[in-house]
Amino acid sequence: MADMDNKDQAEMDPADLEDVEDVEEEETGEDENSKARQLTVQMMQNPQILAALQERLDGLNGSPSGYMESLPKVVKRRVNALKNLQVKCSHIEAKFYEEVHELERKYAALYQPLFDKRSEIVTAAYEPTDEECEWKTDEEEELTDEMKDKAKLEEEKKDEEKENPKGIPEFWLTVFKNVDLLSDMLQEHDEPVLKHLQDIKVKFSDPGQPMSFTLEFLFEPNEFFTNTVLSKTYKMRSEPDENDPFSFDGPEIMSCTGCTIDWTKGKNITLKTIKKKQKHKGRGTVRTVTKTVPNDSFFNFFTPPEVPENEELDEDSEAILAADFEIGHFIRERIIPRAVLYFTGEAIEDDDDDYDEEGEEADDEEGEEEADEENDPDYDPKKDATPPAECRQQ
Repeated sequence: MADMDNKDQAEMDPADLEDVEDVEEEETGEDENSKARQLTVQMMQNPQILAALQERLDGLNGSPSGYMESLPKVVKRRVNALKNLQVKCSHIEAKFYEEVHELERKYAALYQPLFDKRSEIVTAAYEPTDEECEWKTDEEEELTDEMKDKAKLEEEKKDEEKENPKGIPEFWLTVFKNVDLLSDMLQEHDEPVLKHLQDIKVKFSDPGQPMSFTLEFLFEPNEFFTNTVLSKTYKMRSEPDENDPFSFDGPEIMSCTGCTIDWTKGKNITLKTIKKKQKHKGRGTVRTVTKTVPNDSFFNFFTPPEVPENEELDEDSEAILAADFEIGHFIRERIIPRAVLYFTGEAIEDDDDDYDEEGEEADDEEGEEEADEENDPDYDPKKDATPPAECRQQ
């Protein structure tokens, strides 16, 4: 039966939508709802039908509601006046975000000395004083003086047994590995390179220049490439679109530009060499062909797809750019300001706590629903029984 359903589903095309609607109208009795649901499932699993539905929805996008159409002409005229006011609001909002950008640039200069000192500690250029290293944790507050002394001696003993590391080894690599958004980009062959990453900085565009920000990744000398800085610039726009002013919701990233990585010969991890055997059709001889193809790597981040000015991007390029913009924004807004908390995992725990709270709320709501059902004299638990996994419709 499942094979027949799949066959029917595969043969359906957008033109079958009308037939489906006719079938639903003809069905009567108790089987009507179950068959309608089955047809709906088949429709929603069929790419051709989904595409046809999306095309119809796209045609409705931007069309006025029935309520607006029913309004008297004099009222519509006043609504148009409100829309013109809304456009003016959007332009004021754009100016607000421009000033926010200027504030970010101003305060970035105040943050930078602290970030520079962080970098010096990470790279062992500066050894912090005992006073700078004092940090009272919640656990330490509960310990007695005797227990604190004992714990201190144990830590000193462990330090003596280990080699004396410089700075904070693999600081940024650990940050990347602790953040899902970034760790998904990392490959095993990226890690030896990222061990040489010493700092990440953000620089904002100068006053009076088009809105933009640049991420700079600072590397110590290494065997992989000769660059000391890898950079990526994101250009933004903070003005309503003339054709769609109501869609304005703050600055948007319009494009991004990477940089050229000067790889050492044989060390380019963004490329890989594959060998393929080819058989000659006539002679039957076999030859081996060597090809160089792109390789998955975090360092592809520095070679984003180019955004053509007057051309539309294909779906793959759009998806890559959307993810790229999200990553760039996340590094700027979260990673650089709070790097130590992502290194220790505390920032991640905070994010997890937020999700747990939402989950608990959902569980509470489900519990309330179950309690209501049990108190209902007409409630029949057999009707709500969940079928075994093998009986559920896939």
